[in-house]
Amino acid sequence: MARTKSVYVCQNCGAESPKWIGRCHSCGQWNTYVEQVISRGSASFAENKSNAEPFHLGEVQPEKVARIDLMNDEFNRVLGGGIVPGSVILIGGEPGIGKSTLALQVAMKTGIKTLYISGEESPQQLRLRADRLGGDGGECLVLAETGLNAILNRVTEIKPGLLIVDSIQTLVADEIESAPGSISQVRECAARLLKMAKETHIPVILIGHITKEGSIAGPKVLEHIVDCVLQFEGDSHHIYRILRASKNRFGATSEIGVFEMTGEGLHQIKNPSELLINQHPPDLSGSAIAANVEGIRPFMIEVQALVSTAVYGTPQRTSTGFDIRRLSMLLAVLEKRASFKLATRDVFINIAGGLRVDDPAIDLAVVAAVLSSSVDIPINQLTCFAGEVGLSGEVRPVSRIEQRLGEADKLGMKKILLPGFNRKRVDPGRYGLEILEINRVQEIPKHLFG
Repeated sequence: MARTKSVYVCQNCGAESPKWIGRCHSCGQWNTYVEQVISRGSASFAENKSNAEPFHLGEVQPEKVARIDLMNDEFNRVLGGGIVPGSVILIGGEPGIGKSTLALQVAMKTGIKTLYISGEESPQQLRLRADRLGGDGGECLVLAETGLNAILNRVTEIKPGLLIVDSIQTLVADEIESAPGSISQVRECAARLLKMAKETHIPVILIGHITKEGSIAGPKVLEHIVDCVLQFEGDSHHIYRILRASKNRFGATSEIGVFEMTGEGLHQIKNPSELLINQHPPDLSGSAIAANVEGIRPFMIEVQALVSTAVYGTPQRTSTGFDIRRLSMLLAVLEKRASFKLATRDVFINIAGGLRVDDPAIDLAVVAAVLSSSVDIPINQLTCFAGEVGLSGEVRPVSRIEQRLGEADKLGMKKILLPGFNRKRVDPGRYGLEILEINRVQEIPKHLFG
């Protein structure tokens, strides 16, 4: 006979305690423990029998899975060619970034019967958004429901080809005595949706909220339950969005999808380089083009820098889209190794388009933009950079150099500055641009300004 037990669960990290405590011993947050009633069965270990038999790994026959085309090339690229039947995908992102817009566009354009569960918006609101996106609804069915049992019953009746849940934090399982969005509710709802997906082979797309720290809200086990975790990134004040995978059981996590947010929804950007390189007058200083690689996708981005006299006693260091700590390191290297006096000057860095860049190969472009703004001499618009700068002032080699060179050549660049290690391992005859070798930051002014 099952017996009932009560535990207290932290709503921030999921830690359990047999009694209520004010401060969580795991995450340090205050007043986050909520009582949860659980039942434990009295079955013995001997009763847990299974008919599953072990197989030798070499005897297991691989199966080729037919993926479902979502009619969205950028989304398909990130997933690895489409969505796998029976898989569960979690999409996280900041409020207003476009998660629901992307899900609704997929629901209307796939051409398969899709059940869209809306826990945050009414069907009338979804219809207004669909009209703005320019779709006729396609095969999309809308259900405004938050009860998990009612949703599963509807899925059994309708048998859709795709299930979209917006959002997982709004669902409620009647068996769990806690508020919607709590640790226990999110964990239970996700686990039951996963069980349904594996049994019926219906793929599920879950939309999840994120916390103020930028991580997906709910227990960390939520990201372990699902098959694919996607992050929808971008600045709400800019039009560009990036969809990237942090986990993918059916493909690589190195691909990204680039979108442009417009009044008619999210438009796919097949060639990001042409849009991310702004067309500005050639006589403006402080701008450099970087041959960047996100995952395995190369594209050119513009790095903008402004160096001005410090108004206050302490100079400002401000960066948008680039790590501020790495900027401080690069400025210290220029001060120490290249004798550029920047300790009393304000330095501002911006990545055009509102993108966030983590590729270390952008270091050389940042340094070039800072030097250009400091001496107020523009850099040729047909010159690009790729290289990582070390603490001793050396320019270190970067990965995927062939892709960077190919993208620069395709966009009509005439000159690229590379680390000496990379320069010696490429064939200049394959590309229609001049490839220059640079080994130390002291050499940058000579190449740029003569």
